[in-house]
Amino acid sequence: MSGQLDAVIHPMHRLKVCAMLETAGSVEMSVIRDAVGLSASALSKQVSALVEAGYVRQERSRGDSRRIWLSLTEDGRNAYRGHVQALREIVAAQGSSADEGSPQRL
Repeated sequence: MSGQLDAVIHPMHRLKVCAMLETAGSVEMSVIRDAVGLSASALSKQVSALVEAGYVRQERSRGDSRRIWLSLTEDGRNAYRGHVQALREIVAAQGSSADEGSPQRL
């Protein structure tokens, strides 16, 4: 399987959000905010980019409309997995060139 880097997911905070959602399924936005270490407005900006790309869906809590739950869409899950696979391939290629005694250049 060959992965592909995704420019929408690549920024560190968006990658962290996608990783949390891939692992947990559905996560309340304040939990993500605390884990990622962003302000509410900064996280909202990052999540908006993921929503606009069709990678993340937002749902307001029925009991408390201030609470927003996030989850990956199928497109988001596929894009995230492809991005992670591409990163693994890059790391593996660097590791194999080091094992062969080739000089590494970044």
